[in-house]
Amino acid sequence: MGLTKASTGAGAADSGLTIVRSSPEDAVIALAGNPNVGKSTVFNALTGMRQHTGNWPGKTVGSAQGQCEHGGRGYVLVDLPGTYSLMAHSAEEEVARDFLCFGGADGAVVVCDATCLERNLNLVLQTLELEPRTVVCVNLLDEAEKKGIRVDLKALSARLGVPVVGAAAARGEGLDALMDAVATLTADPEPPAPMEVRYLASIERAAAVLAPLLRERLGGRLPERWVALRLLDDDPSLLDALADTLDCDLRADEAVQAAVASALAELEAAGVGREALKDRIVSCLVLAAEDVCNDVVTYQREDYERRDRRLDKILTSRATGIPVMLLLLAGVFWLTITGANYPSQLLSDGLFWVQDRLTDLFTYFNAPDWLHGALVLGVYRVLAWVVSVMLPPMAIFFPIFTLLEDFGYLPRVAFVLDHAFQKAKACGKQALTMCLVDICTH
Repeated sequence: MGLTKASTGAGAADSGLTIVRSSPEDAVIALAGNPNVGKSTVFNALTGMRQHTGNWPGKTVGSAQGQCEHGGRGYVLVDLPGTYSLMAHSAEEEVARDFLCFGGADGAVVVCDATCLERNLNLVLQTLELEPRTVVCVNLLDEAEKKGIRVDLKALSARLGVPVVGAAAARGEGLDALMDAVATLTADPEPPAPMEVRYLASIERAAAVLAPLLRERLGGRLPERWVALRLLDDDPSLLDALADTLDCDLRADEAVQAAVASALAELEAAGVGREALKDRIVSCLVLAAEDVCNDVVTYQREDYERRDRRLDKILTSRATGIPVMLLLLAGVFWLTITGANYPSQLLSDGLFWVQDRLTDLFTYFNAPDWLHGALVLGVYRVLAWVVSVMLPPMAIFFPIFTLLEDFGYLPRVAFVLDHAFQKAKACGKQALTMCLVDICTH
C-alpha cells in the first residue's frame, strides 16, 4: 500500500504530513535511527516543547516533528519511526523509506548507538544510498566509554564520506556540534559523495541494466541504482509509492519490465534467484558494516568483540537460533505469568479490603444504593481488578524485554524469524509484537 500523492509527494512537507514551518526558508531534516538508540532524546533536546505529534497519513504509525533554530536559521526535525532497515517489511520501515524518498527533506540525521555501532551501520548505509546529505550522530558515547569501547569518529567520517558527530544526548553533549554539521551540510550546494556499498558482481550488473532506463524515467528525483535494486528484489510498496507520488508507474512501462525480466534472468543464470537476492543484499550490507567497524572501533577488553561473535553464532544460527529463542521466550513467559501471581494476589487482597472499608463508609452515612453501586461496585471495583490483574505482569515483562533489547537479543530474534515471517507478508520484528500481545491476553 503506497502513500498518496498529497501526503508524500514533492509537496508532502506542506500538505499530507502537515510540516509546520516558522518561515519558508526552514530546512526539513529527517531524524532516523534504530529503536532505543536515543533518537527521541536527541529530538526532545533539540526541539524542546516546540513539537507536534500525530499519525502518518494512511498509517497507524506515530509521528513527531519539532522546530529548532541554529545559527540564525530554522529547522524542522521530523522524527521517523525507529527501524532497523529501509527494506519496507513493516509499516515503520515503509514510512521511514517513503519520507526519505518523497518527503522533500533537505537532509537526514541517523542516530547510532556507540555501544553496538556495527548493528546500527546497516541503517546508515541504506540511508546513504537514498540521501547523501546525511549526518551520522554516534550517541551514547558515555555508555561506550564505560564498557571500554572507543569509536574513532574522524576515521568513521572518512570511511562513510559524510560528517560524523559524537554525542551523549542525555547529558546534552554534542548537540551543538550536530547542528553545526547539519547547517554546513544543508548550506553546501554540492552534496557529499558517501560510501557506496558494493554488492555481488552479478547484482551490480543486473542493476546496471536498469539504471539508464530509470535515470530517464526518474529524472534525478531518486537514485536510479537504489530503485533498480528495489525493482529486482520486488518491492511492491515502492512501486505503489512511485506511481502515486512521482506519476511514474514502472509496472506499466514495458521497456522497464523487459529490462527487469532480462536482469532477473541474468541473476538466475549466476545462481542468484529472486528469493535469495534480498539475503545477498543484506549480507553485503552486514559485511560492509563489519568492515567499517573493524577500522574505527576498538575495545579495551579484547574478548568483548569475540564474545559478541560467539553469541551471534549461537543466537542467529539456523540450527540453534530458533531452539534458543523458544526456550528463552518460554522462560520469560513462565517467569512473567508465575511471578505475577503473588503480587497480583497481594494487590487484590489489599484493594478489595479497601472496597470493603468504602462500603462500610457508605453504609455509615446511609448513602443511596445507586451511588454505592456506581462508585464502589462500579468504578472502584473495575479499577481494582485492572490494577491487580494487569500491573504485575507488565511490571515484570517490560523490564525483561528492555534488558533483552539492551543486550541486543531482540534484533537477533527479528533476524532469525524474518525469513519465515516474510512468507506471510510480514517481518521478523512483528514477532516481538506477537509476544507482547500474548502476554497481554494471558
